[in-house]
Amino acid sequence: MAKRDYYEILGITKSADEREIKKAYKRLAMKYHPDRNQGDKESENKFKEVKEAYEILSDAEKKAAYDQYGHAAFEQGGGGFGGAADFGDMFGDIFGDIFGGGRRQQRASRGADLRYNLQLSLEEAVRGVEKEIRITALSECDSCHGSGAKNSSSTTTCSTCHGSGFVQMRQGFFAVQQTCPQCQGKGKIIKDPCTKCHGQGRVNKSKTLLVKIPAGVDTGDCIRLAGEGEAGQQGAVAGDLNVQITVKPHTIFQRQENNLYCEVPINFALAALGGEIEVPTLDGRVSLRIPAETQTGKLFRIRGKGVKSVRSSTVGDLLCQVIVETPVKLNENQKKLLSQLAESFGNDGNSKNSPRSKSFFDSVKKFFDDLTH
Repeated sequence: MAKRDYYEILGITKSADEREIKKAYKRLAMKYHPDRNQGDKESENKFKEVKEAYEILSDAEKKAAYDQYGHAAFEQGGGGFGGAADFGDMFGDIFGDIFGGGRRQQRASRGADLRYNLQLSLEEAVRGVEKEIRITALSECDSCHGSGAKNSSSTTTCSTCHGSGFVQMRQGFFAVQQTCPQCQGKGKIIKDPCTKCHGQGRVNKSKTLLVKIPAGVDTGDCIRLAGEGEAGQQGAVAGDLNVQITVKPHTIFQRQENNLYCEVPINFALAALGGEIEVPTLDGRVSLRIPAETQTGKLFRIRGKGVKSVRSSTVGDLLCQVIVETPVKLNENQKKLLSQLAESFGNDGNSKNSPRSKSFFDSVKKFFDDLTH
């Protein structure tokens, strides 16, 4: 029995483009699919015709051969399209746009992101700095340029998935799409692998990078270097390198957001009488006036001597907390003078000279008096 014209089967003209061919194919395949017409032999035969016609007309080379020689181009082993229909393949063609496409090759995997831990001094973090770092990562093989093959003729289309990278298992009206086990989703088989990367397309390489650290970064900040991570598979996009910042502890300053904090020890004479001292900042020394009768723990704020935020133009302050230091290793004369000073205060906890002590001991006395009543 003579075969029907493929264009007639799909209801299109010879001038139909790829989009029109696919549209006609989807419409008819849905209409005659066996799962929608169970037990209808005529629908099954029409379904096979539709699939066969689409197999030929959707392929540019086969379509050209058919236009020139008709069905004779695929007889005598020329194509083998007269057998039973592959319903799984057909289903993939119908719903390819929804489920990812049975004929689409799996995308090569993007390269993995990498992380580098970079330690900075406080000065470097506050002012900004350029740092050279050295990393080792999977990079594109410069021998095969990421293809994994020794040469272009060493790669063939996978015979299992026919280059799609996927295989389908039909379950009733639905098809389950899985990565091809033969080529692992690449769609190609490398017959003669590159001797340098052994077919992987990537090799471990060390490289030196210059990282520009902006002023004001802090521990926990991350600088992303796009494309400096691992190379992607089969020429896919490389991953990124994330440079994680850690600021090392400083001998003088502690950072609190955009403010700097430091403790400044002073002797009790300066605390009592007042005066001026020099305190450090990241830009040099500045004078700080200590008022008379300053108590230990007093916090002084020096405006604009902190850190400029990396995210804005705001500059923090320097917070200096004075700690009154008890003198040690006193000589006899110093001890004598201190004894005289203590005697001048009196033994009754003079509230004029030591108001906090007077208040404390009055509270202690009241506490114990309350216990006895």
